[in-house]
Amino acid sequence: MQQKITGEAVRADFNEIRSVLHYTKAAHRLGLWNSERAVIERFLPDRTARMLEAGCGAGRVALGLWKLGYGNLTGFDFAGDLLEQARSLADERGARTVSFIEADATRLEEGAGRFKGPFDGALFMFNGLMQIPGRQNRRMALAGIRLLCAPGAPLIFTTHDRDASAAEREFWAHEARRWETGGQDPRLVEFGDRCFEDESGRVFMHLPDRAEVFLDLASAGWVHEFDSMRSDIAWEPKAVHEFADECRFWVARNAQ
Repeated sequence: MQQKITGEAVRADFNEIRSVLHYTKAAHRLGLWNSERAVIERFLPDRTARMLEAGCGAGRVALGLWKLGYGNLTGFDFAGDLLEQARSLADERGARTVSFIEADATRLEEGAGRFKGPFDGALFMFNGLMQIPGRQNRRMALAGIRLLCAPGAPLIFTTHDRDASAAEREFWAHEARRWETGGQDPRLVEFGDRCFEDESGRVFMHLPDRAEVFLDLASAGWVHEFDSMRSDIAWEPKAVHEFADECRFWVARNAQ
């Protein structure tokens, strides 16, 4: 039997050369999506706010925000090769107020002293939270991020959605029958998981339904404020559609 997907396996996938090239190209050429900018400017309008970005990768979002005038950004990721690209791009663009830290979102309490919080807001973009295998691990990440944020601070993140369309519902109904009979991909940890190959290499992703996200937010001390599909927020150019499928944006507040 194949081994279950683990956090270490996901880290290795992100450090693989195809993944590094894919995300570095997006950081250099794609920048912020229109929908990302719209949601961030709505819920974090203060450009002097101290912002934390989890799963920052090669710096696409952080450097895009810096270009908009957000001057106090800290990004972290557990993929060291991606972070090297983020730091190189920040140096190239003279983004001296953007810093990058190597850290695991599921172990933030162990290294909280490295972060100069509390932060006024946090981001976990491009479905990064859902690339953490195991629901308990995702809840640990949500709780760890909350501890680094000020009371009332927003968390903005994205996910896919199992209930977003008839096609999705049909696919997951079929998957449910496979899980009932033990016929699912043996690498997967729990229902809602997918593992596939694309131009960026092997990709692990958990696709929740809305009820699951509500429960996970509440368990970690976040209060839901907003959610909407990307296509309902802003028009996106062809390059964004080629880079990323439809997703749901979420905003929650630190209830601490």
